[in-house]
Parts: sequence; structure tokens; C-alpha cells
Amino acid sequence: MGDGSSGPTMDLLRSEPMQLVQLIIPIESAFRTISYLGDLGLFQFNDLNAEKSPFQRTYAAQIKRCAEMARKLRFFKEQMRKAGLSPSTKSLRSGDIDLDYLEVTLGELESELIEINSNNEMLQHTYNELSEYKLVLQKAGELFHSAQSIVAAQQSELELYNTTEQSVERSLLLEQEITMDPSKQQSVLENAVIDPVLGDEVEKNVFVVFYSGERAKNKILKLCEAGQFFREQTIIFISLLEDSGGVSGRLAELKTTIDVGLAHRSNLLQTIGFEFEHWNFLVKKEKSIYHILNMLNMDVTKKCLVAEGWCPVFAKDQIQNGLRRATLDSNSQIGAIFHVLQTKESPPTFFQTNKFTSAFQEIIDAYGVAKYQEVNPSVYTIVTFPFLFAIMFGDWGHGICLLLATLYLIIREKKLSSQKLGDIMEMAFSGRYVIMMMGIFSIYTGLIYNEFFSVPFELFGPSAYGCRDQSCRDAYTAGLVKVHDTYPFGLDPKWHGSRSELPFLNSMKMKMSILFGVAQMNLGIIMSYFNAKFFGDNINIWYQFVPQIIFLNSLFGYLSLLIIVKWCTGSQADLYHVMIYMFLSPTDDLDDNQLFIGQKFFQILLLLSALAAVPWMLFPRPFLLKKQHEERFQGQSYARLDGSDYPPEIEPHSVSHNHEEFEFSEVFVHQLIHTIEFVLGAVSNTASYLRLWALSLAHSELSSVFYDKVLLLAWGYNSIIARGIGLSVFIFATVGVLLVMETLSAFLHALRLHWVEFQNKFYVGDGYKFYPFSFASLGQDDE
Repeated sequence: MGDGSSGPTMDLLRSEPMQLVQLIIPIESAFRTISYLGDLGLFQFNDLNAEKSPFQRTYAAQIKRCAEMARKLRFFKEQMRKAGLSPSTKSLRSGDIDLDYLEVTLGELESELIEINSNNEMLQHTYNELSEYKLVLQKAGELFHSAQSIVAAQQSELELYNTTEQSVERSLLLEQEITMDPSKQQSVLENAVIDPVLGDEVEKNVFVVFYSGERAKNKILKLCEAGQFFREQTIIFISLLEDSGGVSGRLAELKTTIDVGLAHRSNLLQTIGFEFEHWNFLVKKEKSIYHILNMLNMDVTKKCLVAEGWCPVFAKDQIQNGLRRATLDSNSQIGAIFHVLQTKESPPTFFQTNKFTSAFQEIIDAYGVAKYQEVNPSVYTIVTFPFLFAIMFGDWGHGICLLLATLYLIIREKKLSSQKLGDIMEMAFSGRYVIMMMGIFSIYTGLIYNEFFSVPFELFGPSAYGCRDQSCRDAYTAGLVKVHDTYPFGLDPKWHGSRSELPFLNSMKMKMSILFGVAQMNLGIIMSYFNAKFFGDNINIWYQFVPQIIFLNSLFGYLSLLIIVKWCTGSQADLYHVMIYMFLSPTDDLDDNQLFIGQKFFQILLLLSALAAVPWMLFPRPFLLKKQHEERFQGQSYARLDGSDYPPEIEPHSVSHNHEEFEFSEVFVHQLIHTIEFVLGAVSNTASYLRLWALSLAHSELSSVFYDKVLLLAWGYNSIIARGIGLSVFIFATVGVLLVMETLSAFLHALRLHWVEFQNKFYVGDGYKFYPFSFASLGQDDE
């Protein structure tokens, strides 16, 4: 695996060499050791206490303590959110933590904030009650003033009566009208008021109840307390002589007190916000260290902790330096021991990626994490994925739009990376370099297709074709002759709009799809050879790689050769006829379909090779595996039996070395399934690449329809409004359909071609990722 002094390979083709390591750490330096390893971020700890529950572990009390501090920090964050404040990101800094001091500080701040909130709620409740009392006084005063006005008006009328009996009768009628009319005993408040109990704005009415005597008062109280309607209402007894002047003064004093309390609360939250991110990171860091310590075993002397885990081979010196530094900083008399273990476990897969390659690696990992040190498809995906996308999306105008959008994300990536984006924007931002490559390749293929929003341009010189007479100038239907040299790059612009455009483009793109598909499938089979050679598996080289490469190229490699020869010679041979009768009548003469001398004999040779490749794949391998299994337990030299790609020194525990019965039937059935899958897949996978042609044609036709039937049609009207509407529809259709839906569609189809047609030729993808303990991975919301 290499020595410990070697640096990282920075090689995406194969994962970093890994080693299983045992650390024996003195207890007095254990905390600093884990902390320094977390800063380094190159050691993945194994849980040696998996059988224990969280409450049975050594440092359960410390984790509970950190959880309580984390709860207080969440309380502070919620209070800041309600106050419209956000934690300051400038306060995050590194440094040692005094957990006792931080715990006391957080407790004091929580108590102070709770007390401030409680006082504020009490004052606010009193303020709301007084505000309601003031409104009652005002409305009651208005009612009594209205009643007095009515009495005065009615008294003047009494003077018109001549007898005392008439006067008394009129007075009784007036009193009954005032006291019995409900509309004169209540008043609706114009604006909603804050209810003292609920704390919400509610619509309320002011009622006036006239009574006489204490007994009537008690009855009214009991009625209000028992009634559901009045349960949360305010009952106020007022004097007719009381005014609202005193209440207004008390309200002003309460308002001042509340404002002072809110200002103090705001200052306290701002102080907390400045330190919040730092405290939050320190608490998470502390908790993560104790979580790792809980994964370690205590040795029999109770003086050391034993850790096991994986690390890259190149990190050996860095880890040992961290162990020595932790010993010195802890004033420990005994240093930690670094010991490499021999194991048959499967190591984790670790690729060192950067911000450019990480997105492509994520595309591969979404299908399956690479098995330890098998060939990594992302090396080729960096180029092939955006290129296959661009074949389906070829338009250099649309490509420029994609490129400009991603350049904006790339230029502002530092600012955007610190912000919370939505789900869709987060996906686009994380894949910004993938989309950038997709845009660049789309510009390239768009120049080959000569399409700019479906419009052709003579960018690389004049068209090779011209009109023979005036009749062909209005429509490209006939009369085109070659007047210049061949157009130097891409499609001649005169093909666009001609009668032959669609047949020509269909033929070209369909054949081009087959060429690229066969080339990529051959690349996948070649990668299987490098996998087998790397792991020393000669059986897979001779009885899988060789027959597979022969079978694929005897059929579809030959078809690709015919396409190239036909393009180079300008032959009119029917390739469909050639391929069909190669199987049905291989001995018949080719006649007009012959493209080169000796083609008939060559086809018969290829057909026989393809037929021979099938039993070559099927029969020898199971028998050879059985033979080697028997030799293995006779003490003779042997090759690996399980067909896995692991070297012997890292063979998984699941592969037993006991003398077990070789299940020949199971191995043979597995090989039969694999052979049938490859033979049928060679046909279906080649046909699957025709999606490149189909989606490219669909994208081109949609773009042409939007340009001809929307933009040009609107431009034919001599009206600014019509042209504006047409331009708006064209822009929205282009963005919504071509730049969003078509981009997503082409992306998914390119993804399928890589996951199925390409990777199934060599990629196992049953590994697991290397997740080192690292403080850099502590997210904002991780617990």
C-alpha cells in the first residue's frame, strides 16, 4: 500500500490506499488527541461499543451536559428569530473551550432572558387591561352623554304639556326608552383591541348594565362568570364621575417601562447573537469529541483508551504528529501508540475531490459508491457526461444562456455558499460546474449543428451551395448547386429550411449516436480489463474481457466501421440491408451494398467470432473456478475464487477460508445470467443510445417552432403591442421549455446512459464511503 511518508495520490481513477489502525491513547491525553484528529479530518473511527446503549457508555453524562447547553442555544436562536435578529457569522473563531465557564454563562443568560420575558409579559398584560379600561371609560362616557342629551331634549317637550299627569307619563316613557333599548346600552369598538388574556387582537363591544343595589351586582357577576360568552371578558365597575385622565397617565408610565425592557432584551439578544455561532460550534465540537470517546474501549488497566479506525496511508505521519502534539499539550508521561492492523475487511472508499470534481463524483456515488480501488467512472464522466448532454441539447444560443447562468453562480459562490438557498437552487448551485461544462459543450455542438435559437449563421465562411436560378432564392426546394468549397466547420447553413434538411439531419444524428454509443461501451469494457489486471484476476481477462470485446465489435463495432466508410466514400449502400442479411444470408453476394473488397468474407469471419464468443463467456470460467477451488485446499498455488476484485490482504470477513463445498451449479447459473445479460444488453444498449438522436431532433424542432410560429409570426404584424407580446411569449417559452424542461430531460437521459449503458460494463459500485471524524463537517443544524 505504500509507506506512510507518501503524500496523497490526488488520483481520481482509483481511491486512496487505506489502512486499518489501532490507537492506544492515555486517558489524560484522550480528549486532546480526539480534538486534534478532528482538526485533521483524516481518521474514521470504528465503534467498539456497538453493543452498548448510549446511556451505558463512559461519557454519557458529558454528552447529556452538552445536549443541555445545545438546548439553551436553540432557545436563544428562537428568541432571536422572534425579535427579527440573526446570529453574526463573523464571530465564528477557533479556540479552546472552557466548558464550565460556557455552561455557567449560558445558564445566566437563559435565566436573565426568561426573567425579562416574564416581566415583559406581565407589564404587557397590565398595559392591555388599562388600554381596555380606558376604552370602556370613553365609550361609557359617550353613552351617558348621549343619554343626557336625549333627556334634555325631551324635558323641553314636557313644558308643552298642561297637566302634571301628562308630565309624569312622558317622563316614565322617556326613562323606559333609555334603559330598555339595547342599542343605547352598548357600543362597538371601531378597531380591534389586544385581549389581556389571549394576547391577540380581537373585536369587542362595550356594554353598560344599569342596576341598583349590591344584590343586583352579585347576580350580574355570577351570570358573567358562569356564561361561556363572558368567560374571558373583562368586567369593569366604573363611577359616573370617573374620567380617563388618570388612566392615560398610568398607560404612559407602563409604555415607558415596557420600551426600556424591550431595549434591554434587544441588547441582550444582540450580545448573544455576536457570540452565538462561536458558542454553537464549540458545543457541537465538545459533544462530537465525547461521542467519539464513547466509541473507544477502556483497556484492562483503566488507564488507556483503545481506538480502531481507517485512515489513508499518506496520512500516517500527520496522524502521528497529532498524537505527539496531544501528548505534549496534555503533559502526559506516556505517548499514544499508532499500530497498523492486518485485516481482511473491505476498506472504505476515499477520493480526494475539489469543488470542480466533487459534483461529478456525486453523480457516480448516487448510483453506488466505488468498491475499494476499482476504476472510478467519474474520471471519464467529467467529459462524457456534458458531451452526451450537449449532443441532445445542441444549440449555441441556449448553451450561452446556460453558461451565463452558471458563471453568475460561480462568480458569487463565496457569498451564495454561506446563504440558505431553496431546494432547487441548492441543487443547481452544488452542480454549477457540471452545468458550466454542459453549457460549454452545448455551445460546441450547437456550432456543429449551426443552430442559434434554431437560426443558422455563416460564421465560418460562405455556404458551399448557391442558387442555380432565381426560382430557388425564395425557398430552398430545388436548384441548389455547389459554388464554394465545403463549409469548413459544422453543418452548412443552406441545409436549414431545405426539403432535405430533416432526412439529412435524421441520418447524420442517428449514425452519430451509434458511433458514440459503441465507443463508450467499448470504453466500459476496456475499464473492466484494467480492473481485472489491477487485482490480478486473469480469469476475468481471458474469459470475460476478451469474448465481450470480440462480441460487441463483431456486430456493432462493424456497424460503426460501415458508417465511417460510407461517410468517407459517399456510397449509397443500405446499411440496414447489410446488417440484416449478415445474419440471414451471410453467403449471399452484397451487390450494390458492398463498401470494400473482401467485405463478404470479413462479415462471415465476424459472425463466427460473435457466435464463438458466447460459449467462450459461458463455459470456461465456472470450470476454472472449480479447479482452482480444489487446488486451493491442496496447498497449491491458486487464484482468487470469489470473483471479487479485492486483493488477498484486504479480503472481507464474509469470504470464508474454511473448506466449504464449491457450489458449481450456483456459479454456473450466475455465469449464464451474466452471459445472457451481456448478449442482450449489447443490442438493447446500442439501441438505447438512439435517444441522443431523438432528443436532439426534438430540441431542434421545438426551438424552430418557437422561432417561426411565435417570434416571426408576431414580427409580421405592424404593431408594437403584438411584437411585444410575441417576444414575451418567445422568451418565456424558451426559458420554461427549452432551458428548464429540456435541460432536465437531457440531463436525466445522459445520466441513464452513464449509469446503465456505460457503468454496467465494469463498475461494481458496492463500496462504502470514507467518513472521517472532522470538525469541518459539523453543519449549522447538525446535532
